[in-house]
Amino acid sequence: MEKHYKKEGRYSYYEAGEGTPIVILHGLMGGLSNFDAVASYFSSRGYKIIIPDLPIYTQNILKTNVKSFAKYVKDFITFKGLERVILLGNSLGGHIALYHTKMYPEKVAGLVITGSSGLYESAMGDSYPKRGDYEYIKKKAEDVFYDPKVATKELIDEVYESVNDRIKLIKTLTIAKSAIRHNMAKDLPKMHVQTCIIWGKNDKVTPPDVAEEFHKLLPNSTLYWIDKCGHAAMMEHPDEFNRLLEEWLTHTHLAVH
Repeated sequence: MEKHYKKEGRYSYYEAGEGTPIVILHGLMGGLSNFDAVASYFSSRGYKIIIPDLPIYTQNILKTNVKSFAKYVKDFITFKGLERVILLGNSLGGHIALYHTKMYPEKVAGLVITGSSGLYESAMGDSYPKRGDYEYIKKKAEDVFYDPKVATKELIDEVYESVNDRIKLIKTLTIAKSAIRHNMAKDLPKMHVQTCIIWGKNDKVTPPDVAEEFHKLLPNSTLYWIDKCGHAAMMEHPDEFNRLLEEWLTHTHLAVH
């Protein structure tokens, strides 16, 4: 990913490929690398893949909320000179994508959410980590996936470092509260954008009934399931995730012809 990483003005982002823009929004504990497989697949198939670094831990605490992050995404899309984009978000990134679509529908050609918060409150901080307890953090990180081996030592170390950093911990809790405050249940029925919902059947963080609820409330949504899969489908089953996304893009005529 390194060679495609850019810094311009206040933005840092990954960009690869040419064509229809897909802007990808990572989650709270997720870095850009969570989307390696999606980025390499679609950037070679007529799409421009852009993954901005979201200012989750760097914004002023008053701007550490779903609404401000959605505005940040809009400013970034404008900065990149893009008219309309397909937005793809996982976990908190899905929530930001949904909120952005609510606020700036004219900017969004299509929406893809996977393991998204926005309807289900305990997605973020139900028993937020006991600081300093590595085993507890390891278990929490493994719970994100159906197969605990996907939670590499590197990933667990990263989460451990975040929760032991006081500022990051405060910001994480602030975001968790913001996610609850910005519940989307009333907004979704008014959002008519074509939406692709890809969900792990074994997601413990945002359980399958959350996906059913999104599907019920979003008027133009299609729901796809991935079996033996937890909260981060694009990491755990990247090929299946890409296949389903491509199927949906074709089906909704958002695909590159």
